[in-house]
Amino acid sequence: MVVLGRAPLSVAEVVAVARDRDRVDLAPDLDAGMTASRRLVKLAVADGRTVYGVTTGFGALATTRVAPDHAEQIQYALVQSHAAGMGADVDAEVVRAMQLLKARTLAAGASGARPDLVRAIVALLNAGITPAVPELGSLGASGDLSPLAHAAIVLLGNGWVLDGDGRRADAGPALAAAGIEPVRLEAKEGLALLNGTEGMLAHLCLALADLDVLLPTVDITCALSVEALLGTDAPFAERLQELRPHPGQRASAANLRRLLAGSSIVASHRGSDHAVQDAYSLRCAPQVHGASRDVVEWVRRVVDVELASVTDNPVVLAGGGDGVIASTGNFHGQPLAFAADFAAIALADLASIVERRVDRLMDPARSQGLPPFLAPEAGVNSGFMLAHYTAAGIVNRMRTYAMPSSCDTISTSAGQEDHVSMGWNACLSLRAAVADAMRVAAVELVCAAEAVDLRGLTPGPATAAVMACLRERVPRMDVDRFLAPDLAAAEELVRSGAVLRSVPELLQ
Repeated sequence: MVVLGRAPLSVAEVVAVARDRDRVDLAPDLDAGMTASRRLVKLAVADGRTVYGVTTGFGALATTRVAPDHAEQIQYALVQSHAAGMGADVDAEVVRAMQLLKARTLAAGASGARPDLVRAIVALLNAGITPAVPELGSLGASGDLSPLAHAAIVLLGNGWVLDGDGRRADAGPALAAAGIEPVRLEAKEGLALLNGTEGMLAHLCLALADLDVLLPTVDITCALSVEALLGTDAPFAERLQELRPHPGQRASAANLRRLLAGSSIVASHRGSDHAVQDAYSLRCAPQVHGASRDVVEWVRRVVDVELASVTDNPVVLAGGGDGVIASTGNFHGQPLAFAADFAAIALADLASIVERRVDRLMDPARSQGLPPFLAPEAGVNSGFMLAHYTAAGIVNRMRTYAMPSSCDTISTSAGQEDHVSMGWNACLSLRAAVADAMRVAAVELVCAAEAVDLRGLTPGPATAAVMACLRERVPRMDVDRFLAPDLAAAEELVRSGAVLRSVPELLQ
């Protein structure tokens, strides 16, 4: 169970609720932490003060005064009009993460919302009611307005939810079936539900969880390729890594040492001439894998800061005398946009070096005696030729995901919002890149394991455990067969963490 209050959430807690559907509970002091800021909003409305989004319009309409007796009406209008997304729906786990993060922001007590609003979001989460949120609509500044509006409109009994088959259904009947009453918005609350970076942050939290599986798994598939290509483990020695002690490089090299320890394949050719210097895709694996690791650690630091942040606008600060309702720019998603783009760039290159190892396994001129395309009767059989094609096609697509969204901006809202981060699009690209990188790793896993079997030599204990894990789902291919199911099975083993769990002593 995840307890929601004023404290920051961790990535693990977000993933537990979003992906594993853990239950959410509320901290006992929730009401006390939100009461003071709510009182300030009520006073502002009662006094007729000019407060953005409370007694004014929104965006370029910020100078348009709204009568106090319309303070609630404009909140409803805002949510309705801003739920304007298009395209396919984002994954349910992203929406659940976004709901949780928005509830945490409101609970922090700087948005001027009632505790009832937090309870309503939590009720949806615990009932398994997930709003349908189209993937197109956010610019990543003013936060994720459209995606958050699609989540907020469900609280009102309107909009769409995802049914049991993942299709769109009307929200009203779903709330009624769960015994949940629609929310009645009060002043400031519609804006509080919409402003913020929770959509981008949801994507990044889930991407980090997947990258924690992917990065060490790529070390595993690399170790299998080192054995399969009769490579040497000499460049991975600790004293060599200490000469250039980037943290990611050191971690990846340590993994490769553990994975190749006790390998009779590596030992069998340790003194041969061909092992003087391996190709870059083998010899420089710690440097390339490690650079990607270091990027991901920087992304993690950005995410940790954001998880402890309030990105609403305006914010309601109750401390210090009479308190203040102040406009901010904390909703701007540039830090998250940069993080997503940089991670997608790193993954495109990581997948590239994996694909280069697969290519080497296919080529008898460079594979140290393996048959062409790992087909014992090449010509009659094509072996894994097209598995490599698939990996190459995926890498090409990943390079399009690596085209940064964050260096583009399109002025909106009649020039009031004249610089936007496009961070939501960057995060969509990152999540697609993570999924594709897992597919490329799966291709290397299948091909390298086949090559090790073709050697007829005994792999090391760690890589033998990995091969045993694979062979439970994917048998050897001595003659050509329908290959797509094997690749799908390998992808699932990679994505689920089964491959990683087969080597429990590995440094993550």
